[in-house]
Amino acid sequence: MTRFRMKNLRRLGNRISVQMPLDEGGYLGRECPEEDCERYFKIVPGTGLDGEDLPCHCAYCGYTAPHDHFRTQQQLSYARSVVKRKVVDAYRKDLKGLEFDYMPKGDFGIGISMKLKPGRRVPVHRYREHELETEVDCNNCTLRYAVFGVFAFCPDCRQHNSLQILEKNLDLVRRMVALADEAAPEIAEKLLENALEDCVSAFDGFGRELCRVYAGKASNEDVATRLSFQNLPNVREKIQEHFGFDLAAFVPQQTWQEVVILFQKRHLVAHKMGVVDDEYVRRTGADAVVGRKVAITSVEVDRLADSIGSISHGFFGSFGGGDL
Repeated sequence: MTRFRMKNLRRLGNRISVQMPLDEGGYLGRECPEEDCERYFKIVPGTGLDGEDLPCHCAYCGYTAPHDHFRTQQQLSYARSVVKRKVVDAYRKDLKGLEFDYMPKGDFGIGISMKLKPGRRVPVHRYREHELETEVDCNNCTLRYAVFGVFAFCPDCRQHNSLQILEKNLDLVRRMVALADEAAPEIAEKLLENALEDCVSAFDGFGRELCRVYAGKASNEDVATRLSFQNLPNVREKIQEHFGFDLAAFVPQQTWQEVVILFQKRHLVAHKMGVVDDEYVRRTGADAVVGRKVAITSVEVDRLADSIGSISHGFFGSFGGGDL
């Protein structure tokens, strides 16, 4: 008899599966379980690596654990409320099966009945995944993920995306150069100046992030996290001192010198309105006239993007290709 009455509750079994809702873009939120991090990112289930019981990696700190350790607090509240509703609904159905209604018989008969009162269903804790700033399609494992900021580890394969982000920015530089080739002289000049600055800024951001991520491999971790990549001769020396390899070794010597000169041109554009000064002539040895505007051509900015790409690939590869 008891077995029959509790059939709906028993049907639920010992485990209740709850399907987590995805946002409009198909993303599922994740939250790092590491106490020093606990930051939020998102992934698109079904993209990335195939296989059973694959781990998840925090996009920010690289912490690795099973996927079920990365559930967000809102997801846990949602799951608990869904389970509670299913259990209560099943229990009420079982109680409903116990209802009876005995009508009175005879002139003085007594009737008796038992009815389950209607009640409100257990509310489900609804939630929305957060909007994030950068969406990435990992070029190593194809996982789609989203993060705050720009740089991150892939939650599936753990490859750092710094090189991928740099390549995307360098591609934008090349597109700006192509626009300059078709623009009026005044606009072309401005486009090339912006493209040059963006190229240097992209490399600076890439280099800083890579040194931050791999600072533990440096001879001086504090210095490694504060390096600037806008002064090439200086950062070349620091990388040699603290990481043990030479940035200039990733391209021919002549190419390295061309990159150094273009970085100096960028300095003039950013701080001197593009006007040549004595320091520029001294640092580069270029045949330029002090007081006149420095010349920037589409060919050299395009070549700079390619050279920065080569240096960055070598730099990235020296750390194991993005694997900690």
